[in-house]
Amino acid sequence: MRLPHRLDRYVARHVLVATLAVWAVLLGFDVIVDFSGQLKDVGKESFTLSHAVMYELFTIPRRLYMIFPTVAVIGCLLGLGGLAARSELTAMRAAGVSKFQIGLGALLPLMFMTALMVVNIETLGPAGEQHAQILADAKSGRLIMARYSGLWAREGQLFLNARTGGPRQEGDARWIELQDVRLYQFDADGRLRSLALARTAEHRDARWTLHDVERTHFLPRAIHVEKIASEHWQTTLDEQSLVATLAKPRYLSSAELNANIEYLRRNQLDAGQFVSTYWGRWFYPLKVIVLVLATLPFAFTSLRSGGFGRRLFIGILIGLGYLLGETLAINLADVFRFDVRLAYAVPPILLIAICWGWLGRKL
Repeated sequence: MRLPHRLDRYVARHVLVATLAVWAVLLGFDVIVDFSGQLKDVGKESFTLSHAVMYELFTIPRRLYMIFPTVAVIGCLLGLGGLAARSELTAMRAAGVSKFQIGLGALLPLMFMTALMVVNIETLGPAGEQHAQILADAKSGRLIMARYSGLWAREGQLFLNARTGGPRQEGDARWIELQDVRLYQFDADGRLRSLALARTAEHRDARWTLHDVERTHFLPRAIHVEKIASEHWQTTLDEQSLVATLAKPRYLSSAELNANIEYLRRNQLDAGQFVSTYWGRWFYPLKVIVLVLATLPFAFTSLRSGGFGRRLFIGILIGLGYLLGETLAINLADVFRFDVRLAYAVPPILLIAICWGWLGRKL
């Protein structure tokens, strides 16, 4: 029983080395291409070369996560392909090692790296993206700005609009500050009850404070205007709720995604992108496993015939085709409003059926 264990480690080591090499190449290419685009913005407002460098460093955890499924496919094929080219897979099979044992040896290091990526996207990834966004916003001299009409958020029948704003910090104190704030309060019939204009709104110590407020009350037969220097605003809106209107869902942790989904649904807003990203995290390990298993027939068929380069190319195409097919299924789920979990489950089932049903008969 010692021989299969030793061979497992041997296969795992070759697949791991090949995967790390592919990872380094693809990550380097991705970072260099994006960095060249960042260089064009150096000099705008307070954005400097050091900002561009730090931006790329902060985004590396997220980039590692995004490209890993493709890296796993190519790395597994190259690792097993190298063994097949030297007839080592043939020798293993002749020694009585099953295809399952060889496949398990190739899968184990990739599953370990998959677990690291799951932890990464829940910790380093979101934190790095938040720091990178602050650096990127230095190009325009602002911290938060939602396209053309500013920031919009909703809580029940209350709508908030702020032209600009973002996080502020003095020493150890950190808070959210919004400028040029408008609060629209509607009744159950959709009629505007009041409009409040505030110069700034600050979120400190888990509560909001409005400054320089002018509130207009729309009464049945009159309009009442009052001016207030400062007042506390009782609301459940917080920084995470604002993130739901501004942040890209894929840059948030699962806990943040779940909180934003609850906030959006509570206010009858579309949470489709957040739901899709949330379930994508759960199906991520399955995606990697399926892609790796789908490459194994291409490695084993090279035991009896040449042309592994052609099979490598076809295997890579299948991997990339899977990712495109998954994206298409998710988009269709969004358009036709069916459960996104089905969109994540169907592509791996089809891929396994094709690779092990059709190609498996030729082994």
